[in-house]
Formats: sequence, C-alpha cells, structure tokens
Amino acid sequence: MKLIVGLGNPGDKYEYTYHNVGWLALDVLADRLGIRLSNKECDSLTGVKSVGGEKIILAKPLTFMNLSGNAVKQLLGRYKAQPSELIVVYDDIDIEKGTFRYRVKGSAGTHNGMRDIIAKIGTENFERVRIGTGRLPENVPLISYVLMTIPDTERAIVAQGVKDGVSKIMELLG
Repeated sequence: MKLIVGLGNPGDKYEYTYHNVGWLALDVLADRLGIRLSNKECDSLTGVKSVGGEKIILAKPLTFMNLSGNAVKQLLGRYKAQPSELIVVYDDIDIEKGTFRYRVKGSAGTHNGMRDIIAKIGTENFERVRIGTGRLPENVPLISYVLMTIPDTERAIVAQGVKDGVSKIMELLG
C-alpha cells in the first residue's frame, strides 16, 4: 500500500500558488494513474485504486497547509497504513525552481505543513518529494511569496518540477 498526499490549500484563490504545487502534482499523478479524486474523507479529497496489485491512495488534505497533519493522521488510521507507506509531495523554497528532490526521511525544514505532519504522526520517517519553488525574492515575506499566484512566465518552469517529481513517484510505485 502507498498513501500519497499532496499538500496545498483549499479554495480557488490558492489554486496556482507556489504553496499548492503538491496539489498540482497530485492532479498530474491522478491523471497518469487513472485515479479520480472524488471521495471526501478524513478532511481530504481522496481516490483509491489498485495498481500492479498494490493499493494506491491519493489524498489532497482539505485543511489549510499548517494543519495538514490532522488529515494525514486520519488517513493513516483509516487505511491502517504505516508512515513507511506514506509519500508526501510539497513545495520547497530551498530547492531551485523547476526541480525536485526525493528523500526517504528528514526534518520539516522551513515548511509548516510538514512540521504539523511530523508533530501529529510522531515521526520524520516517511518518504517525501519536494518540488522546488526557488528562493524568496528580496524584501518579500515568506507568506506573501508562497501564497502568490505563480506568474505566467514561470508556470512552465514550475510545471517541469511537478512533472519530474511525478515521474519519480511513478518510479517508486514500480
């Protein structure tokens, strides 16, 4: 079993923000796997499918980013999944825009959604795919940057990081 959670914020005004690249990646992954994200459960929008004999659960927490741990904890309980079966996909300002990084475990860094997940499930030992959104522009507060709509001139760059991150997840799924 794999529980793959894409982090983001609910609401149209956040749809194409840097903080929602986890949701954007989950949409691409759902399309590639033929999974419809149509169930509402555990404070999330979910879709489930067996792929190659393995149960795959995709989830977009409907909590706001900083409360993502609530949804992830509920999902782990609902599906009787272990943290070792979890992959979290999210934005990272410390990674070059348009790239991604995969890690088996690690700290939350500067990401409040990841801090909440680690606090709620009690471990850093789960996989993550971090999509780079680039360093903060000078004199722009962090919250303003991550919640800004991705400029049209940068969408293709960010989309490349999403695409490559999704390819890594597909590789992990075998």
